[in-house]
Amino acid sequence: MLKEYKTVREVAGPLMLVEQVEGVKFNELVEIELKGGEQRRGRVLEVSGDKALVQLFEGSQGLNIYESKVRFVGHGLELPVSLDMLGRVFDGLGRPKDGGPKIIPEKRPDINGDPINPAARDYPSEFIQTGVSAIDGLNTLVRGQKLPVFSGSGLPHARLAAQIARQAKVLGADSKFAVVFAAIGITFEEADYFISDFKKTGAIDRAVLFMNLANDPAIERIATPRMALTAAEYLAYEKGMHVLVILTDITNYCDALREISAARKEVPGRRGYPGYLYTDLATLYERAGRIRDREGSITQIPILSMPEDDKTHPIPDLTGYITEGQIILSRELYRKGVMPPIDVLPSLSRLKDKGIGKNKTREDHADTMNQLFAAYARGKEAKELAVILGEGALSDTDKLFAKFADEFEKRYVSQGENEDRSILQTLTIGWELLSILPRAELKRVKDEYIEKYMPKGDA
Repeated sequence: MLKEYKTVREVAGPLMLVEQVEGVKFNELVEIELKGGEQRRGRVLEVSGDKALVQLFEGSQGLNIYESKVRFVGHGLELPVSLDMLGRVFDGLGRPKDGGPKIIPEKRPDINGDPINPAARDYPSEFIQTGVSAIDGLNTLVRGQKLPVFSGSGLPHARLAAQIARQAKVLGADSKFAVVFAAIGITFEEADYFISDFKKTGAIDRAVLFMNLANDPAIERIATPRMALTAAEYLAYEKGMHVLVILTDITNYCDALREISAARKEVPGRRGYPGYLYTDLATLYERAGRIRDREGSITQIPILSMPEDDKTHPIPDLTGYITEGQIILSRELYRKGVMPPIDVLPSLSRLKDKGIGKNKTREDHADTMNQLFAAYARGKEAKELAVILGEGALSDTDKLFAKFADEFEKRYVSQGENEDRSILQTLTIGWELLSILPRAELKRVKDEYIEKYMPKGDA
């Protein structure tokens, strides 16, 4: 029988102070019973002597400090997990949101997880095909990697997230693949878009969705990504599945963290975010990876919208330090009608070389990737020069590079949200584009690959 306390002394925003407590632990789950029998939940943020500071999940509205009963349940916030989670939609605290039955759990792990022993980590090395050429061809995603998407407000990161969730696969038919999708602080329209898209395309059958809406309490946003990662760890390390975790939008998560930090009167860091933002983000991102002698893996794509498109803002800045690269969406490409508007030049996947090549994608992948990247960069320079000096100032070769840059954006980067390209299709389009350029300019590709893969009659 849990001990009940009626010693609530103060409530301020989402925080509640309880006095005369015994044996209470940090992060412990708390049940609050209001006068009319309504139940609310919270967690212990701080313990000092016989005082406990509790963070309320559902907010403090209507809470009478003299008539409320508080119970400390002896453990942290837990998520009931089983294979029945696949195909289901949950709210930000792991409660069924699709009208289906409650999960009969195989176990109830704590959502804060256990850190992975660095010595037990295995190196990411297997290619994941997203069906998006700008990612697969030039910024390859590797199983066990953390590859964030940096977007601006109003850019179609939600559509890109849904497309990757729908299309992603580990090549090889024998691999069990699942998607865990966590929506953090999004609007009802966005949530409806994700759920209906997953159901319409059948992707829901291999997916677990956690939905935290913008009108849900900010405190719930802190738990949502941890719920998703707990479900992913269960599917990956206990059921041997390859799990892709998509978290959108991390900016909303960080804003909730800032709100709670301000309520606790903590000393703010950059832009008002708490000084421990880096550490807190690392506790999320570092839950991705592969473990030796375990079949499953967790690959993570966090999506964050950069305030004012500012890459130096604390959230993208710190995320870039922790993760292995970034995919950057471009407002300029979006205005041109390119979908997805991935700006390949500043984008980077630090592990791309580990997941491509013979027996993984194709032997010519690395060479074509480097050549396309260099040619696009030179083509953009030529176009900028033409704007300043006029097209007459360009040499014939520069004009070909400028033409290449336009075709590259139209045919390679732009593909629409319903086109699922195999890596072979992506490589073929790359070779067709390289055939625009004089053969003497293809300095980064081996001659044997040009003979083998260049469309005949164009080289």
